Amino acid sequence: MALRFPLLYLLFLTAVHAQNATEAGRFVVEHPTLLNLGFEWAITGDANRNAAVAVEFRAAGESAWRHALPLVRIGGERIFRQREHLEYTVPDGFAGSILNLQPGAEYECRFKLTDPDGASGETAHTVKVKTRSEPQPSKEGRTLHVYPPDHQGARLEPSYTSILQAYYGAGLGDWSVVWERRAQPGDTLLVHAGLYKPERLNYVDPMMTPFDGSMSLTLKGTRDKPITIKSAGDGEVVFDGDGNHSLFDVMASQYHIFDGLTIRNTDVGIMAGQKEVIGAIGLTVKNCRFEDVGFGVWTEYAGSSDFYIADNLFLGRQERARLIGWTGVLWASAGPYGSHEMKSYYAVKVYGPGHVIAHNAIAYFHDAIGISTYGTPEKDPERRASSIDIYGNDMHMLGDDYVETDGGVHNVRVFNNRGVNAAHGGYSSQPVFGGPVYFIRNLLYHVPSGVAFKFSAKPAGLFVYHNTIIGEHVIRDPSSNMHYRNNLFLGRDTPGRGIMAWANATDAYSSDYNGFRPNKGVAGQYLWLGPKAGQRNYEPKPTDWKSYGTLADFRAETGQETHGIEVDFDIFEKMIPPDPSKRHAVYHAMDLNFRLKAGGKAVDAGVAIPTVNDGFVGRAPDLGALEVGKPELKYGPRWLTWQPFYR
Repeated sequence: MALRFPLLYLLFLTAVHAQNATEAGRFVVEHPTLLNLGFEWAITGDANRNAAVAVEFRAAGESAWRHALPLVRIGGERIFRQREHLEYTVPDGFAGSILNLQPGAEYECRFKLTDPDGASGETAHTVKVKTRSEPQPSKEGRTLHVYPPDHQGARLEPSYTSILQAYYGAGLGDWSVVWERRAQPGDTLLVHAGLYKPERLNYVDPMMTPFDGSMSLTLKGTRDKPITIKSAGDGEVVFDGDGNHSLFDVMASQYHIFDGLTIRNTDVGIMAGQKEVIGAIGLTVKNCRFEDVGFGVWTEYAGSSDFYIADNLFLGRQERARLIGWTGVLWASAGPYGSHEMKSYYAVKVYGPGHVIAHNAIAYFHDAIGISTYGTPEKDPERRASSIDIYGNDMHMLGDDYVETDGGVHNVRVFNNRGVNAAHGGYSSQPVFGGPVYFIRNLLYHVPSGVAFKFSAKPAGLFVYHNTIIGEHVIRDPSSNMHYRNNLFLGRDTPGRGIMAWANATDAYSSDYNGFRPNKGVAGQYLWLGPKAGQRNYEPKPTDWKSYGTLADFRAETGQETHGIEVDFDIFEKMIPPDPSKRHAVYHAMDLNFRLKAGGKAVDAGVAIPTVNDGFVGRAPDLGALEVGKPELKYGPRWLTWQPFYR
C-alpha cells in the first residue's frame, strides 16, 4: 500500500504531461492570393498553450530564408451571439499568413512545431506554393463581337446582337433558352460601345433576355482559359437593368471575366452565389463602373472561391449630402432595434476561400465590402471564408461600416484601405471564428459612433497593426486573442468619451507601441477588461471594467503599452479632426492629409514586425499607416485619375 499513492501521483503527472504535450494533425495550405499565403495546422493537446510554430520562407531560386510571422495559436475561444442562437468553439490548432509577397511567384515555406512539453506526429512541413496572378483573357480562344440592338454601322465578324446571342446562340421569345451554340473556354466576347438595355416585357426582346430581364450565364471556363466579357475600347459599354432585380446571374459559372463595363439601374449588378444552393468559381470583375445599384457583386455560397474584384467604381443609392446610419437624430425608431432605410446594401459581399477585393472606389452604400456573416463555419477548408484579401480600397459615405470581416474564419487580410465617413463602425469583425484577421495600415476618418474597430459577437484572433485612426475605439464587447501594435488613435475631443477600450475575453492579449491622443476634459481615457492568467471564455460583469486617466496609470497596473506614447495632431503635416458636434457632416479624402511630419513624435516610435513593416525608414518603424520617406499609397482604381467622391 505504501507504493499506491506515489504510483497514482506518477499516473497523474503522466496524464497532465500528455494533455500539455502537442500532437500535430492535418496541415492545410489555403488558397493563395496575389500577395499572401495562408496556412492552417490542427493539433491536439497543448492544454497549457505553450506550443509554437516558427515560419520561414524564400522565393524560388533564393538561398537565404526569411522569417515570417509565427502561426497564431487558436482553439478554445467561444464565439457566440444568443439572439441568433450562434454558439461556436474554435478547434485547437494554428493558423497564419506569410504577407506581402509578389504575384505569380513561387515560394518555399517551412514550418516547425515545438512544445517544451513534447511534440509528436509530423512536426515539420516544407511546402512550395505559388501566388496567383491577375486573371487575363485567354489568347487561344475566339473573339466574338457583340453590338447593341440599335447598331447601324459596320460590324466585325463573327458578330452578334446582345450578350446572350454570342454566349449561347439564344433566340427570341420562347427560343431564348435554346442554347445550341455555346461559347467555349477561352472565348472573348468583345462588347462594342452602346446601350444594352433589356426590354424584359417585350416578348421578342432583341437582347434575348427572359421575363425578369436577368442574363443568366452558366458556362464553365477554366483558370487558364476563362470566358471573357470585355469592352471593345471604342466607347462606353452600358448595361442598364431598367430597374430589374439582377442584371447578370453567374451563380453556376466558372472562370468568367467582366472587364471595362458600366452596369447600372438594377438591384443586383452581378449575382454570384446563394447560400446552400450554388455559387460561381473564379469570377473576375475589373475596371468596371457600377452606378445606381443596390448591390454590386454578391455571393453567399460557401463553395464560391478565388474571386478577383478589382479596380472598379461602385456608386450606390444612399444619401450623399449628409451621413445617416444607425445612430443619431436622423434615423427613425421602429421597434427595439430601430430602422434604417437601405437603398443600397453592399458594393461587394463574398463568402468562401481565396477572394481578392482590391483597389475599388466605393460610395453611398450601407456597407462597402463584407464577408457574409454566414454563421457556424463548415468543417471543409474549401467551403469557408479563409484566405481573403481586402486592400487598396477607397471608401466614402457608408451608412454602417467600411469593411466587414464578419464571417471570416482564418487568414483574412484587410490592409492599405482608406475610409472616410461611416455612420456606425469602421473595420468590423462581428464575429471572426478563430482568425487571424489582420488589419494593417488602414486609414479611418469620421466614424461618429467611436467604434473604429467593431469587434463584436465575441470574435477571436484579431491583429491590429499600423492603422491611423482619427477617432476613438471604445467598443466593449469582449474579444479573444486580440493584439495591437504601431497604431495611432487620436481623439476628437468627443464629450464624455475616452480614447481607447480594450475588452478581452481570454488571457491571450497584448498591446504595445501604440500612440494615443486623449480627449480633453474626460477623466476615463483608457478602459480595460482583462481576465486573469489562465482564465478562458471570460464573461465580465460591469464592475470588472477599470478606467484610467493617463497612459502612465494604465501601463503601471496592466503591464500593457510599455512603449506606448501620448501624441497630438502636431505629429501630422496637417490634420484637422472631424467636429464631434457635427455627426452628419460629410468630409472628403482629397482634403485630408494623413502623412506624418518628419521628426515628429510618432516617427521611429514603433516596433519591427516581420513581413509587415520590412524596409522601414530610420531606426524603427513609424506609428500609423504611412511611413515617412515611403511612396504614397494609391487608393481606389488604378486607372482612375479624377476624384469620384467630391462635392
